[in-house]
Amino acid sequence: MTTEPLDVNTVTALVTDATAAPSLHNAQPWAFRYLRDTGVLRLYADPERTLPRTDPENRGLRIGCGAALLNLRVAAAAAGLAPVVRLMPDPALAEFLAEVHLCGTGPPDDALARLAPSIQLRHSSRLPFRDKEVPAATKERLAEAARAEGAQLRFPDTWHVQSILASVRDAEDREALEPGVREETVRWTRTEPSTADGAADGIPAEAFGPRQRGASAPVRDFAVGRPVPGRGWARFEQNPNIALLGTARDEPVDWLCAGQALERVLLQATTDGLVASLTSQPLEWSEIRWAVRDPFSAMAHVQMVIRLGYGPEGPASPRRPVADLLDVR
Repeated sequence: MTTEPLDVNTVTALVTDATAAPSLHNAQPWAFRYLRDTGVLRLYADPERTLPRTDPENRGLRIGCGAALLNLRVAAAAAGLAPVVRLMPDPALAEFLAEVHLCGTGPPDDALARLAPSIQLRHSSRLPFRDKEVPAATKERLAEAARAEGAQLRFPDTWHVQSILASVRDAEDREALEPGVREETVRWTRTEPSTADGAADGIPAEAFGPRQRGASAPVRDFAVGRPVPGRGWARFEQNPNIALLGTARDEPVDWLCAGQALERVLLQATTDGLVASLTSQPLEWSEIRWAVRDPFSAMAHVQMVIRLGYGPEGPASPRRPVADLLDVR
């Protein structure tokens, strides 16, 4: 294994994979700086891509950046590297989220490397899934993926799933009455296909999925009452497979860890032939976030609600050019 700093082309490829991660409203709130003399890649939050009304504490922002960091680690492992990561290395700089020494001296993480083919295959699917249970062995692999990143993954029982669905509806009602939140959703979503305007971020119309008949699945409706040409209605699965991702603590560093755990779970799910969608709606309101937690579990803080299942893959959301977010010095 080389300890020489990596060339810019290699780093660009790693960052390309990193930025395939999911983020709140696909805002892609990350920026990277490569210090070529030392082989250090730094991850920063992009303050111009915050959602102050939807995500006032930047919890969702850090979860998204953590997901990008996990992708970076996976891509690096697949390239035979053993990166050494420090989270939030300078407490005085809140936007400085991680420092990654790309050329560590240990062996590459084979478990991470095996997930690399799923990086570009993983897309959120807001389409109906089949009413099919996820096997216990698959659930255990997903739970182990979360544990490997210091988080927990729980599969709530039927009564708790119904409670989560009620919390999602409650959050939707609150959002409808909050102009600032609605405005942010409108800003980051488009009712036209991505080919219509060539935007490199946000959620295009083709990724909305159909409107639900009933409310059996926790799928966020990004239309916010706006007409979407060609968008129809569909029945979703009546017994959705829901997982809760959580952490023992609820500090900014925990949100970064939760993001890494989330993406590791999603890559493992993709490897196992599952598709997924995410919702943080009930977690964006402090008054109802507590209700999502299972009182009979040891999970202290829920960080994401994940819908898993078998069904059609979602379309790829647009991505910003790496040249716009990677600074080489």
